[in-house]
Amino acid sequence: MTDTTDAPVARRVPTIRTHHGDTVEDSYEWLRDKDDAGVIAHLEAENAYTKERTAHLAGLRESIFAEIKGRTLETDLSVPSRRGDWWYYGRTVEGQQYGIQCRAPISAPDDWTPPELSPEVAVPGEQVLFDGNAEAKGLEFFSLGAFDVTDDGRLMLWGVDATGDERYTVRVRSLETGETFADELTGIAAGAQFSPDGRHIVYSTVDDKWRPDTVWAHAVGTDAAADVTLFHEPDERFWLGAGFTRSDKYLVIGMGSSITSEDWLVPASDLTAAPTVVWPRREGVEYSVDHAVLDGEDVLLILHNEDALDFELVRVAASDPTGERTVLLPHTPGTRLIDVDCFRDFATIEYRRDGLARVGLLDYATGAVDELAFDEPLFAAGFGGNREWAPPLLRLGYDSFVTPSTVYDYDPAARELILRKRQPVLGDYDAADYAQARVWAPAADGTQVPVSLVWKRSFGEAGAEPRPLHLYGYGSYEHSIDPRFSIARLSELDRGVVFAVAHVRGGGEMGRQWYEDGKLLYKRNTFTDFVDSARHLVDSGYTTPERLVAEGGSAGGLLMGAVANLAPELFAGIVADVPFVDALTSILDEDLPLTVIEWDEWGDPLHDADVYAYMKSYTPYENVRSGATYPRILAVTSLNDTRVLYVEPAKWVARLREVGADALLKCEMVAGHGGVTGRYNAWRERAFELAWLLDVLGLAEA
Repeated sequence: MTDTTDAPVARRVPTIRTHHGDTVEDSYEWLRDKDDAGVIAHLEAENAYTKERTAHLAGLRESIFAEIKGRTLETDLSVPSRRGDWWYYGRTVEGQQYGIQCRAPISAPDDWTPPELSPEVAVPGEQVLFDGNAEAKGLEFFSLGAFDVTDDGRLMLWGVDATGDERYTVRVRSLETGETFADELTGIAAGAQFSPDGRHIVYSTVDDKWRPDTVWAHAVGTDAAADVTLFHEPDERFWLGAGFTRSDKYLVIGMGSSITSEDWLVPASDLTAAPTVVWPRREGVEYSVDHAVLDGEDVLLILHNEDALDFELVRVAASDPTGERTVLLPHTPGTRLIDVDCFRDFATIEYRRDGLARVGLLDYATGAVDELAFDEPLFAAGFGGNREWAPPLLRLGYDSFVTPSTVYDYDPAARELILRKRQPVLGDYDAADYAQARVWAPAADGTQVPVSLVWKRSFGEAGAEPRPLHLYGYGSYEHSIDPRFSIARLSELDRGVVFAVAHVRGGGEMGRQWYEDGKLLYKRNTFTDFVDSARHLVDSGYTTPERLVAEGGSAGGLLMGAVANLAPELFAGIVADVPFVDALTSILDEDLPLTVIEWDEWGDPLHDADVYAYMKSYTPYENVRSGATYPRILAVTSLNDTRVLYVEPAKWVARLREVGADALLKCEMVAGHGGVTGRYNAWRERAFELAWLLDVLGLAEA
């Protein structure tokens, strides 16, 4: 057993809380005050201890970093996307952390074939719009949260977060003269954008709980003090945001909780006009809106779940949204409609069926959906980067566990995919050397849980004999973990590790009911599904507990903490990234960022005794078990994270140490929820985690 006697010991300062007649003494709540020098000293001691305990992995970390770097084409260009009279694309340059945004002129109005770009060949007429490396100079943290160019190509805006707290400062620059305007919008949320005429910037600000609650219009070239409020949402359960329809007809101001939404329309030509509601909010009804022109009439296509668990798509007159509805795509149980995106001549549809993302085109005239077919058993696909209203081609992204990220253009007229680019993987990568498959793990209640796997064939078929296995999980917010390609993952696959994802309830992989069955008072299903998936992989001969490591982040970190308590004997190690492991304490404090919003997902333990008791029964920090033999645990967090505060894993690790667990805490002192910024920094961070994981699996020398 590892000697942990030199591990930092957090001092105990009892804090008492009482709710619903239940009194709890929390010895580590003092760690919440990051302005306390003692807290910072403790976090630095934790970092020093983790560095010492992982010093023997320095060589492996460097090897993995070199492998990631060596497989990545560092100087590369993205496939250009057309907007107006320009092709827009990004560059990466060897040795530089951040991307460079560029553009080049189209050759003619009917030029829809993106130029094939090569790093070695100069692009005629290229303009460098934004060099992230130059903008990040002198900053320890740099995150771009907004980037937009006016439709006429004259102005550019960008928003930068320099601390990791996801609050951005937006500036404006002329692309004709290079002049940076005096305009400065500070402390705003991500996603600022120009109005279609380029005269205004629409952006959101947050309240004192960091909830986006107000949408503003800023007239370019004026002082921000004169900005106009377009909409304010006072209900603390609702987030607010805004975006323009592709038709440039409307600004859609949307607000939503986890279970209810409401959209308002403002004419894009007059942002000062009074917003009009599409459908007044009704508790439990979610919907989204896009604008189309059919037979000369302005219509709204509304995707909603009113009496339609997996959603249906209807058409209404834009002049009377609450009037007669025409059903375009009826509710079909098991086919979860996700998104509709309107163009002049058709709409793209994204949905999920049988645990996989699907994409298709909706014919306005017939209502038929032409689904795009792919020949792999597991894949991820989605439309994106299509800014034009009437394009003859549609940009599509595709990948799988074994197929690198691929860019296609889809020709609706010819019904064919045109390959534009596949992510280069340097070295001897051959997709045929790897295999992917899906198995089904029986949960205790009989539910079949899909588990996706990928492995390298040269080590034998997965399941033929026990192998080291890395099991990932999430299972919250109806978020789906799709089978996507990862260069970094090759470093573990090439050492014989099988990588798997347990698509547990609480996620969205199997439709809305899958999500409903893993939230609120059914949240335990998320944890038991993961445990049952792990047991199935062990019982079926894929792995053994001594060769099994689990990983999850954020709400998936809550999953990791829960399964560590439920079945510590099943795992050799657990990686918990920015883990939500002190969930009850956080959700009880309505003054914390995001808490009230989260009540729709987890329940309201502050006012509901049953929810309090249920959450207390599973929240990881509350349920660390004396006498349990825990697996090795690595918790990774960031000091400036505003979504899952660093204090949660800090307290959890301190509590785990009390019961003798071998737990490490790594805290980035200048970063946020997404961790470090810069691609090389991110590669080093992943190399750190993979080296630790391989060490747990006994493959540190492989």
